[in-house]
Amino acid sequence: MTAVAVVLAALAAALHVFIWTMESLTWRQPSTWRRFGVESQEQADSNALMAFNQGFYNLFLAVVTAVGILLIALGPDEAGWALLLAGCGSMLGAALVLRSAGPAYTRAAVTQGTLPLLAVVAAVVALV
Repeated sequence: MTAVAVVLAALAAALHVFIWTMESLTWRQPSTWRRFGVESQEQADSNALMAFNQGFYNLFLAVVTAVGILLIALGPDEAGWALLLAGCGSMLGAALVLRSAGPAYTRAAVTQGTLPLLAVVAAVVALV
């Protein structure tokens, strides 16, 4: 089950790196801001700093998770598991917060939260 947890966590981290690229690097492109439900270039421009910051939050969660994966791969390491669970648990928590904003955010929350949820469940099973 360790391999399953690590693969799911790696996929969750990769997704959050992708989200980082959209929010922090390509936010001002219409194809990106439309994906986030922004209605105009003017709105995208006014939200750019917030999106930039949010993107780095997603990147940092991915990095924490990746460091956990690396430590687990180097040997049975409690710190690695702690980082994997902290990173994926935070991703899952963020998805729940997103969903709490209303039903319109359900799809985005499911997209953001499914891989971390599965990684956390697999990690708990692997550790028990």
